Amino acid sequence: MNKIDKHNRLAEEIFSYKVTKDNKVFIYWCGKQVTILVGKQRDKFLERIHGAEPLEAQLIMAKVTGNFKRGNERTVNGKSEYGS
Repeated sequence: MNKIDKHNRLAEEIFSYKVTKDNKVFIYWCGKQVTILVGKQRDKFLERIHGAEPLEAQLIMAKVTGNFKRGNERTVNGKSEYGS
């Protein structure tokens, strides 16, 4: 896992998820919603995440969200709004 998470960010548990009553899965990064899973994608995610170790769960959520950061995040006083 060291090659995948060189800066050890996943150990900080920056990703989280919530399943709603209507079976949608909301995935959050640093408390901000980044994606919603439904249908087959949701089913596959829940199957993979069930019983996963915390670090493995973080990696699964990171992969599902994909490359959503493109370097165009808003900045406040020259610093990224997201702290990275």
